[in-house]
Amino acid sequence: MSYLDHAGRPVIAITGAGVVSPLGAGKDENWEKLTAGRSGIHRITRFPTEHLRTTIAGTVDFMTPVEAGSAALTYALAEAAALEAIGEAGLPGNDFGGPLFLAAPPVELEWWQRLELDAAARASDDGKAGYDRLLRAARSRDNPDFFRATQFGTVGQKLQERIGTRGLPVTLSTACASGATAIQLGVEAIRRGEADRVISVGTDGSVTAEALVRFSLLSALSTQNDEPEKASKPFSKDRDGFVMAEGAGALVLESLESAKARGATILGILEGCGERADDFHRTRSKPDGSPAIAAVRAALDDAGLSTEDIDYVNAHGTSTPENDKMEYLSLSTVFGERMASVPISSNKSMIGHTLTAAGAIEAVFSLLSIREGTLPPTINHVNPDPAIELDVVPNVARNADVRRVLSNSFGFGGQNTCLVIAAEPA
Repeated sequence: MSYLDHAGRPVIAITGAGVVSPLGAGKDENWEKLTAGRSGIHRITRFPTEHLRTTIAGTVDFMTPVEAGSAALTYALAEAAALEAIGEAGLPGNDFGGPLFLAAPPVELEWWQRLELDAAARASDDGKAGYDRLLRAARSRDNPDFFRATQFGTVGQKLQERIGTRGLPVTLSTACASGATAIQLGVEAIRRGEADRVISVGTDGSVTAEALVRFSLLSALSTQNDEPEKASKPFSKDRDGFVMAEGAGALVLESLESAKARGATILGILEGCGERADDFHRTRSKPDGSPAIAAVRAALDDAGLSTEDIDYVNAHGTSTPENDKMEYLSLSTVFGERMASVPISSNKSMIGHTLTAAGAIEAVFSLLSIREGTLPPTINHVNPDPAIELDVVPNVARNADVRRVLSNSFGFGGQNTCLVIAAEPA
């Protein structure tokens, strides 16, 4: 067995994986529900939804109390996924011994925190509410918890202390490609010889009223509120937007040589990563699809493979009219006529779009597709879009011999990252 890849770099082994989504905590629960075609989308109960155009989401309501806020949930999701991955890798839960690459959502003061600051300052102020009074209250430094919760690196620092990673934790945000980017950075660190093992985590617990309003203003969210479980319908003619969701995914990555030396179980191989930035518009994809096309090609080139080597595509598949069309354009351009015989499915039809976490969660599901020989379905596929001729594994899971998966993450007018994940080498 060679420990170097086609380019003379260390082969990257996956030795641990963890996941939390609206379907539940852990790989077993998620995989059982995912392959059964269960939906985790439901009505929002966390906050009032009157006057919102979208009142559904894939919130994770079983991890932290509502009053703890999105920063606490984002950390809890990351911790759960990371500990599952580290446990499967057979490493200590408090002394991981390698770097942490964390994809986390942008943070800011939530409305309840702003109102609390305003109320605290009201007694000593001139009674005139407004942003200036909020700033004065914040500068009083009487709320250190608020300060820590709104630091972008806080989740990464807490996770570093919890699981015992080495060096300064890297926290990143590349829009909807973030989870895949965290994995890419981990792969590159091992290839450069900077570490024998890393943990890459994508996490997002930021379903708030304000986030829903912002995405609604961009016309990005589905407004099919009447039947929440049927709202996310990637690649269907009647799709009208994505459903916001929460979750986390984590992978422990090691050089194959190092993993074998310590007797670790090899779950799969991370063979290739490709990324390209879409510089066309802040929210829209470039009409000719060139950045997404280039990202797919870069991942295949990085893995030293051709399209003939890919057995299944884990789609980005957001259920937005434009993104699904763009993904079809990129794949049909790169794969040509072969795309008609390559199955592709979108787990966002069941768990929604977990944004910053999506790429990491989908990498875990891609790994499970290989190990379990099962393709999760694209549910709610009742009215296929005739302009998107793909085998989307409609509505029902399918058994298949899967050796390699292409997992796509196409950021919202930003970063595009694709991963190639393979079975353990024979």
